[in-house]
Amino acid sequence: MGLFNKKPASTGSGTAENVTSGATTVVPSQNPSNTDLNKQSHLERIVQTSDMASQKNVDTQHQQAVSTRASSSAGDVEIQNEKAHEDGVLPSAADEEAVYPSGVKLGLITLALCLSVFLVALDNTIIATAIPKITDHFNSLGDVGWYGSAYLLTTCALQLFFGKMYTFFSIKYVYLTAIFIFEVGSAVCGAAPTSEALIVGRAVSGVGSAGIFSGALVIIAYTVPLVKRPLFTGIIGGMYGIASIAGPLMGGAFTDGPGWRWCFYINLPFGAVTLLVIFFFFQSPNRVSEAKVSWRERAYQLDLGGTAVFVVDIVVCLLALQWGGSKYPWSDWRIILCLTLFGVLTVVFIIIQYFMKEHATVPFGIISQRSVAAASWFAFTVGGAFFVLIYWVPIWFQAIKGATAFKSGIDSLPLVLGVVVASILGGGLTTALGHYWPFYWLSVILSSIGAGLLTTFEVHTGHEKWIGYQAIYGLGVGFGLQQALVTVQAVLPLHQVPTGTALVMFMQTFGGALFVSVAQNVFNNRLISELPTYAPGVDPEIVVHAGATSLATQIPPRFLEGVQFAYNIALTDTWYISVAMASLSIIGAIFVEWKSVKGMKPGAMAA
Repeated sequence: MGLFNKKPASTGSGTAENVTSGATTVVPSQNPSNTDLNKQSHLERIVQTSDMASQKNVDTQHQQAVSTRASSSAGDVEIQNEKAHEDGVLPSAADEEAVYPSGVKLGLITLALCLSVFLVALDNTIIATAIPKITDHFNSLGDVGWYGSAYLLTTCALQLFFGKMYTFFSIKYVYLTAIFIFEVGSAVCGAAPTSEALIVGRAVSGVGSAGIFSGALVIIAYTVPLVKRPLFTGIIGGMYGIASIAGPLMGGAFTDGPGWRWCFYINLPFGAVTLLVIFFFFQSPNRVSEAKVSWRERAYQLDLGGTAVFVVDIVVCLLALQWGGSKYPWSDWRIILCLTLFGVLTVVFIIIQYFMKEHATVPFGIISQRSVAAASWFAFTVGGAFFVLIYWVPIWFQAIKGATAFKSGIDSLPLVLGVVVASILGGGLTTALGHYWPFYWLSVILSSIGAGLLTTFEVHTGHEKWIGYQAIYGLGVGFGLQQALVTVQAVLPLHQVPTGTALVMFMQTFGGALFVSVAQNVFNNRLISELPTYAPGVDPEIVVHAGATSLATQIPPRFLEGVQFAYNIALTDTWYISVAMASLSIIGAIFVEWKSVKGMKPGAMAA
C-alpha cells in the first residue's frame, strides 16, 4: 500500500529508528520498544569478544526478526484498514477532527438547518391544496400524479446516493450543492409556463431534497457533542411535523391570494439564508475518508452505475403506470416496452448490487436482516397509503364540497394533526415502555380502519364523519411512521445505522412515488367510466381536463350533480389503494423482531 516501510532495517542504532518511522501506526504491543532495542545493543557489547562470524550471524538474525515483526504488524494494520474501508465504516472520532461551535454560531447553524428541513417538508405538502388551481391554469388534470411523483421519484432515487456523497466528499459543499439544486427547481416551478415545465422543476427540486434532510443530520453530528445530539436532532425532526401542518394552510393561502406560483417562490429567500449561514459558519471536518481516498476510489464507492440503472428503472415503471389505461391502452407497444424495460433493468440492478458487495447502493447484508426487511416493507406500505390520501383528499373537498384551496387545507387538518400528535406520543411511549413493536400493530389497526372509513365518503357526507375518519387514519399513520427508523437503530450495529436509516427513508418515499402514480391511473379510469352513467350528456374529456375547482363554472348546472357523483366514486375507489397498503403493512408488524430500545446509545439516534 505504500503506507509502511517494509525494507529490512539497517544495523546499529538505525534499526530502532527505521522501524519506528516506517510503521508509525503499528499497534505498540506488536513492535519492539526503544528500551528493548537498547538492551539488545547492550548485550551485544558484552559479547564483543565472541567470534566475529557468530556476532554477524546474530545481528543478521536480529535484523530479520525485527523487520519481519514490523512488516507483519504493518500488514495487519493495512488489512484492517482496508477491511474497514470496504465495509464502509466511518472513521472514528480519533481519526476525524470535529470543531464544535457554540453560542450565536451554533444557534445560527441550527436555525439554518431547521429552515432547510422545513422547506423540504413544506414542498411535500404545500402543493396538495394548490394542485386544483394548477390544473385549472394548465388544463392538466391528467398530470396531477406527476406533480407529486416527479418530486418523490428523484428524491427517493438519490437518497442513498447522497448518503455516499456525504461519506467521501466535503459535508459542507455537498449540502450547499443540494440546497442550490433545490432552489433552482423551486425557481423553475414558480416560473413554469407549461405543465411539463412544472413537472421538470419538481423533479429538480426532488434531487436537492434528497440531500437536504440527511445532510442536516450529518451536520448536526459534527456540530454538537454526542450527548447533545438527540436534543438537536429532535428539534430538526420536529420541523417536519410543523411543516406538515403549515403546508396545506400556506398552499391554500398562496393559491387564493398572490397565486399558486408563490408556493414555490417562497423557498428562494429562505433557502438563500440557509446557504449563507452554512457557508460562513459551518466548518467542515477534516476526515480520513476525504484525505486518504482517491477520487477514483470515491467514484467507485458511489456505485454510479447502479444508481443510473435504478433511476431509469423507476422512471419506466412510473411511465407505464401513468400511461397505462389512460393515455394508452395496456396493450399499446409503449406500455409493453416500459414494463419490459422495468423487468430487465430490475434484474440488472440486482446483479450490480451483488457484485458491488459492501459498496452497493443497497447492501445485501443489511436488507437481508429480518427486522430491517420488515421495517422497510412497513415504511413502503405506510408511505404508499399516506401520500395517496395527502394528495387526493383535498381534491375531494374542492370538487365535492366546493371548497377553496385554503378551505380544503383547513378541512384536511384532522388527518395531518393526527399524524403529528401520534408521532410525538408514539415516540414518548416507545421511550417509556422500551418496545416499539406494539405501535406497529396499533398503526396497522387504526390506519386500516381509518382508510376504510374514508372510502365511505359520499357527496353529502357531513363534517362529523370526514373529521373523525381523517383523524383515525392520521393517528394510525403517526403511531407507525417513526417506528421503522427506531427499528433499524435497535437491530443494526452503529456503523450500519446510517445506511439502514437511508434505506427505510427510501422505501417510504418510493412507496409514495409509486402509488401516487397508481392512484392517478385509477382515478382517471374510474372517472371516465362513471361519467356516462351519472352525466351522460357531458364529454368525459372536458371533465378530465378541467380542474377540480372549475366544475361549478365549466359544467352546466343540470349536469353538475351527476359529475360530482362520478367524481366521488372515482376518488373513493382510488382510496382503496390506501386501504390495501395499510392492510399489507401487517406483514412488517408480524416479522419485526421484539427488541427493546432501552439502553440504546444516543449516538445511534444521531447517526
